[in-house]
Parts: sequence; C-alpha cells; structure tokens
Amino acid sequence: MEDYISPYNKKAKCNFPKNITICDTTLRDGEQTPGVSLNENEKLDIAILLDKLKIPQIEAGFPPVSEKEKKSIKNIVNEGLNSKTITLSRAKKEDIDASLECGVDGTIIFIGTSKIQLGCKKLSQEEVIIKSMDIIDYAKEHGLYVGFSAEDATRTDLNFLKKIYSEAQERKVDRVHIADTVGAITPQGMEYLVKELRKDIKIDINLHCHNDFGMAQQNAISGLLAGANIVETTINGIGERAGNTPLEELVMSLKVLYEIDLGFNTELIKEISETVEMYTKIEIPFNKPIVGKNIFKHESGIHVDGVMKNPFTYEPFSPKIVGQERNLVLGKHSGSKAIKSKLNQFGIKIKENKIPEILKIVKETSENGNIINDNIFKEIVEKYKNI
Repeated sequence: MEDYISPYNKKAKCNFPKNITICDTTLRDGEQTPGVSLNENEKLDIAILLDKLKIPQIEAGFPPVSEKEKKSIKNIVNEGLNSKTITLSRAKKEDIDASLECGVDGTIIFIGTSKIQLGCKKLSQEEVIIKSMDIIDYAKEHGLYVGFSAEDATRTDLNFLKKIYSEAQERKVDRVHIADTVGAITPQGMEYLVKELRKDIKIDINLHCHNDFGMAQQNAISGLLAGANIVETTINGIGERAGNTPLEELVMSLKVLYEIDLGFNTELIKEISETVEMYTKIEIPFNKPIVGKNIFKHESGIHVDGVMKNPFTYEPFSPKIVGQERNLVLGKHSGSKAIKSKLNQFGIKIKENKIPEILKIVKETSENGNIINDNIFKEIVEKYKNI
C-alpha cells in the first residue's frame, strides 16, 4: 500500500493515539437528518451491518423520542451484537431510566455549555455543573458506561469547559465529548482545544464533529493527532444540516493515508453505504469519496490506458477494499483502448481498422448528450462493424 500513496506523508510526523475507537451515530444523529425516519427493521439491518463491519460502539438512538424508538433500541440490544450499544440522554433521570429500560451498555449525557446555549436554556454555569454531575452519578450508580458531552463545546469558555470536564472526570465518567455542534471550529482550533484539555483530562476524549464548513473529517483527524482518541461518525456523513464525520472517509483515510488499520471489514463499506442510502432516501453523490459511483470509473483515454496497464496509475487503492468495482465507461474522452476493452468484455470480434470508426461514433454520440451504456455501444458496433 505504501508504494501507492504520497511519500511525503511519512515525512510529516503524525503521532496518533494507539487506542483509536469509532462510535457510529448513524442511527441517532444520522436519523436526525431532516425528513429521515427509520423503522425498526431498517435500524436493525443497519446495526447488524455496522456490527459485521466491526464497529466497536453503536449509538442506537434517543429513547425519549417515542415508544417505537425504545423498541428499536431494544431490538438491537436483543440481537446480541459484538458492538456495544449506547444511547443519548439529556441530563434528566427519566432519560437514564429510559436507557436502562432498553438494556443498553451505556449512554451519552449531554447538556449545553456555551454562552449561547446557557442563555437560551436560562441556566447558569454552576447550575449546569450541579445538574450534570447528579445525572452522571445516577447513571454510574446504575452500572452504565457513561459519556459526558458538552453541547456546543467548541464555542464554550475554555476555563468553564475544563472545569466541567474535570468535575465529570472526578465522578468517574468514562469519557468526555467535544461536540462541535455547529461545525464552527477549524482544524487548528481543534488541535489547540484538545491539547489544552489534555493538560487536565486523562480519560478518553471523544470528537463529535459537524460538517457545516466541510471540515468534519479534518477536525476529527486534527483532534486525534492532538490527543483525542474516539470519533463519532455516520455512514455517508448524514446528520443534522451538513451532517457529521463520514465513517467511510475517516476509516479509509486512516487505513490508506496514515497506515492505521482499525481492523474493520472494509469490504462491507459499499454495501452498508447503499443500505443507508436506500433506507434514508438520501442519494449518494456520484463524486462522494470512497463510496460514490464515479470513484472507480474511468472515461478519459489517457486514464483508461494507464489503469489498464497499472490500476494505481489513477487510483489510490483497490476498489475491492471497500466493496467497489472498477468500471471503464465510454464517452467523448474515450480512446481506442476503451473500445477494445469493451469489445473483449462482450466477446465481440471486429477488424482492427473498424475501431477508429466506432470510436468516432461513440464520441459524436456522447457529445450529442447521449449516455453510452452497454446496449447503446452494442448497437453502434453492430451498425458500423460491417460498413
């Protein structure tokens, strides 16, 4: 693999933590995408695929939403997956009780901490600390794995953030969450924040990054390099507004570019991506990194020629690694090598001098706005091979 990525990657010293964990929140934050509502069977299907992918933790939902939500979470718990199942809870005892009723392994307790959030909810910093710590104690007393999330952490006063996280650490919380609730931090800002927090926080630090400025994955990687060790992701990057850190992009960036293999069955990535696309009805853009339909498609004659000689000429990794397939497509940019490849694919034999003529018709047909699918190509060949 190292021969096919930039040699300059290794020149930059990247010190990642050894215990990186992925917690997938497709079934919670992903489902909060406007217009998305997953039924019980759909949630279970996605959870099973996440488990097959070997995701360590699945955030299965937010129990207070409805009785159906509770049932969906219970179904996932009862499936006996290897992945740990966790939920989201407000700083309220009834939310913890709802999670306990579902039989989950743990929960993430969240509360707003920024000046904007406090003003909106009419709470003082001291009231937030008291309220949060009481609920953390309650959840821990009932045997739950507990994460504490400062909502809007990236816009929260640093001294207060350190104080509330330190209090949570004293209460034996299992991890603290940096929630970049509106995607308002830069990678440099995330690096600074994590390093500052690491001066006082010795437990796990989780990154929950939103993609409002297209920086969710950059912020996640920057945070990991600075000392955080857990990232929350969603399949296809779905979620509130612009979505979250895309699981497939983060996992493959770590695996290929940084040579950090987290042990996932990455060949299932395409399948789970398409399953989430089908259930959420949110189409995957053709140029979406890792899982887009165009990622391993080649039309340009120069590219096709290169890929046929050595796929790594124009691909950074093999499509099989993520369950994709390489496709050579025909269009105005095609060359004779693509025509020959298609002819071989269909077992069609024609005279060598006919290939330039067929290529010319393919280009003209494409330039007229027509897609050259396999049937159109066969029609062109049949029409012109004997002329």
